[in-house]
Amino acid sequence: MTTTETETATHCPYCALQCGMNLVPRNGLLTVAPRPDFPTNKGGLCQKGWTAADLLAHPERLRTPLVRDRKCGDLRPATWDEALDRIADEFTRVQERYGRDAVGVFGGGGLTNEKAYLLGKFARVGLRTANIDYNGRFCMASAAAAGIKAFGLDRGLPFPLEDIPGAEAILLVGGNPGETMPPVMQYFDEQRRRGGSLIVADPRKTPTAQAAALHLQLTPGTDAALAHGLLHIALRDGLVDHDFIAARTTGFETLRRVVASYWPDRVERMTGVPVAQLQEAARRLGEARTAMILSARGPEQQSRGVDNTLAFINLALALGKAGRPHCGWGTITGQGNGQGGREHGQKADQLPGYRKIDNPEHRAHVAAVWGVPEAEIPGPGRSAYELLDAMGTDDGVRALLVMGSNVVVSAPRAGHVEERLRALDFLVVADLFVSETAALADVVLPSAQWAEEEGTMTNLEGRVLLRRRAAPPPEGVRTDAEILNALAGRLGRGHLFTDDPRAIFDELRRASAGGAADYSGITYERIAREDGVFWPCPGDGHPGTPRLFLERFATEDGRARFHAVAYRPAHEEPDDEFPLYLTTGRVMAQYQSGTQTRRVAALRDAAPRGFVEIHPTTAQAFGIADGETVCVATRRGDATVSARLTPTIRPDTLFMPFHWAGRARANLLTNPALDPASRMPEFKVCAARLGRRSES
Repeated sequence: MTTTETETATHCPYCALQCGMNLVPRNGLLTVAPRPDFPTNKGGLCQKGWTAADLLAHPERLRTPLVRDRKCGDLRPATWDEALDRIADEFTRVQERYGRDAVGVFGGGGLTNEKAYLLGKFARVGLRTANIDYNGRFCMASAAAAGIKAFGLDRGLPFPLEDIPGAEAILLVGGNPGETMPPVMQYFDEQRRRGGSLIVADPRKTPTAQAAALHLQLTPGTDAALAHGLLHIALRDGLVDHDFIAARTTGFETLRRVVASYWPDRVERMTGVPVAQLQEAARRLGEARTAMILSARGPEQQSRGVDNTLAFINLALALGKAGRPHCGWGTITGQGNGQGGREHGQKADQLPGYRKIDNPEHRAHVAAVWGVPEAEIPGPGRSAYELLDAMGTDDGVRALLVMGSNVVVSAPRAGHVEERLRALDFLVVADLFVSETAALADVVLPSAQWAEEEGTMTNLEGRVLLRRRAAPPPEGVRTDAEILNALAGRLGRGHLFTDDPRAIFDELRRASAGGAADYSGITYERIAREDGVFWPCPGDGHPGTPRLFLERFATEDGRARFHAVAYRPAHEEPDDEFPLYLTTGRVMAQYQSGTQTRRVAALRDAAPRGFVEIHPTTAQAFGIADGETVCVATRRGDATVSARLTPTIRPDTLFMPFHWAGRARANLLTNPALDPASRMPEFKVCAARLGRRSES
């Protein structure tokens, strides 16, 4: 590996905190060093961040394209020209036979803003297909839809992290940053040092919940009932801010009638949270001068995820804890560019700048930037799971380009998704390694890693950050932008594309100008000078917007909207055949589908294999010992993992992390039932049964 001679200030490649770090050349390799002056993590890194550079020179890295031999069926090395020519020929053949929408694109929430933008443009301009979506649909889609409905704008946190310690009370619902985002806990620690209280709602007593003043151990899938119960108590006890409601919101009276029936005894029966804890949580939030309500994947990754999230937004608004300093609802974003990745065109229904693809005015603006007729831009395509579910069918995509995602591990009902991938006429995967998805591909393209290219990311605060290049890619490896540019050229559209990150970002700025996510005033130079710039930033002289909604919400009349959502049970609940709840999530030492982290020795040693958490009482009932290999089954399939007994989980609930492949895949089990608004699958709750391996 060729490196620069000096250290490079950049950012961690993993979660949405996007910790600042330095890459330091040492003996021809890059190593990670802290960056104590960066404002989000202040020098802190988790185990994943400290080991992030280990992958740059990993022996399993892809260094040449691979194509599937037409005779023997195996992947073999190929030149770039052979690989790219084959892709262009196959995409053209499929579109000529089945129509333009028969070729699809599936992106990732870890791509830089430049690559996310370019991928969306490549789908609509290079391929002229409607069918593009990305794995971020599996992350923040419900929170995004709820934020737009309530506030008129989706930004994960409407305030910077530095505001967290100023909240006297915080309710965190379905999130475990103590494991998944450890450096962010310094803000919660400071909040508690100042006398504030942290309340955590989670079916598991996670490390984050153990640090809380109050843990609400709710039944999976009952999040909206919990929120309604807290609001009922707040109304009963005079904790609601009627002046704020009158001045800055609409729709409260309809909601009041809905929550009137969520009296504490009833909510205890629904959620399993004792009445005394419900009352204590409502009191802490309502009596605090400043408070925040933060949601994460727990309530959001459900078939009622938007309603769940709106229920907690309702609570924040009714208490007057929004649109004020050190107050507000926000969501803890998961993927590295989960925020920016959906703002600039990877979602099936969106164009850059968070514009809507079915809005004529929005289409005309972006078409002018792209230099194509507005009528040439396709309409909305299928959402992520719907796209995957229909692969290889008469009306689905017949060829697919996957960039920055490993759907064989990460998609719900993963066994079915794997079958659909095999049914494709042609599959292309661009990745760092031969992932489980890449192993099925007809062509695999070796991509550059995070430290080998320049680009921007948008973290969970809405802070646009700059990733600098510390070393060139290995010989034979290209950046995703170079790949897309080369393919566009072979498809006769090369004159509309570039692979230069700065030129792509400048085009993104123009495309986003005037949109909800306006980046037009952000430049690489400003980002470097100011340690990131908060969007919206609609002009060179604009300071950026660290805090949203202090004067007005982003709705047409400036008022936030209450939504009178009703609690509905999960799509699938336990019964005699499947008597337990199953929920899924992450662990500290692994990340997403594990394509990267399972290849880092220190992380693999810390979390070597898949497991299921079981309460000891439940394990005893099933005759299961700690460490025993067990079978977990749902109506989608079964998985084989190690039993981990712990009293920190509810007796009626099982928990599986989703980072492992093969028979340990948690997503072999998960339910693809979709939220009607966000199209989010129900990862967080389904009915399951447990058995010893010999009995399965």
